[in-house]
Amino acid sequence: MLIKESHQDVSTEAGGDMRIFLFHPTIDGYPQAKFPAVVVFSEIYQVTGPVARFCRQIASHGFICAAPSSYHEFTGPEPLDYDGPGTDKGNEWKITKKLSAYDEDATLSVDFLVSLPTCNGRVGATGMCLGGHLAYRCALDKRVSATVCYFATDLHGHTLGEGKSDDSLNRAKDIKGELVMIFGKRDTHVPPEGRDLIRKTLHEAGVTFSFFEVAWAQHAFIRDELSKGRYDPAIAGICFEMLLELFNRTLRSELGPRAGGDGKVEDVC
Repeated sequence: MLIKESHQDVSTEAGGDMRIFLFHPTIDGYPQAKFPAVVVFSEIYQVTGPVARFCRQIASHGFICAAPSSYHEFTGPEPLDYDGPGTDKGNEWKITKKLSAYDEDATLSVDFLVSLPTCNGRVGATGMCLGGHLAYRCALDKRVSATVCYFATDLHGHTLGEGKSDDSLNRAKDIKGELVMIFGKRDTHVPPEGRDLIRKTLHEAGVTFSFFEVAWAQHAFIRDELSKGRYDPAIAGICFEMLLELFNRTLRSELGPRAGGDGKVEDVC
């Protein structure tokens, strides 16, 4: 499936305009096609190349993807570098930003998606690292039917946002959609006791969830860049199939009536 990319700048009460990067699937000959939508939350580096490619992968299977820039209060929408200074900035802003501002970003992103005439009204969420935690919090919105969280950080320690005292796990009962949690067993950001706490909390809260721990995976193992030597394409591919299974089963597409011919074929590379 082909993809059109654009962006929308949305005003926020927290400060600054949040840029939402949009990755929209298209099907030739179906101008009225409606698709489910997915909010894709980034890691601490904002919407980097790996995050954009992740969005394209999802969009190519028939999901409208919206990736919000999380640090609009502090900087522009440009990504941070995967280096020491970029990591330091991302980690600093992660705990400077208010928890209410993270939630506003999620609400505005869902609002934006469901306002699109091409959205069928069903919404999922996903994200990696910081984005895994933000996807979890997005699942607190009853409009979100399915969520896949990759190595969600700060969830077990309640340390997201200003004051490092989030209520994410305490609100597990508010999740009404289905949830998938994926971690690497060698992830030092979320140690074994942290993963055990998350699993236990979700179970006791009655959440419908799946929980996967990959034996040899480290933190950020789905990020397709090699500067930190953790990317595992084979395992990342298997985990992506888990995402597709959940989203295809719970969200689905509606093509509408076919219109026009077979489309223009271009003899170009």
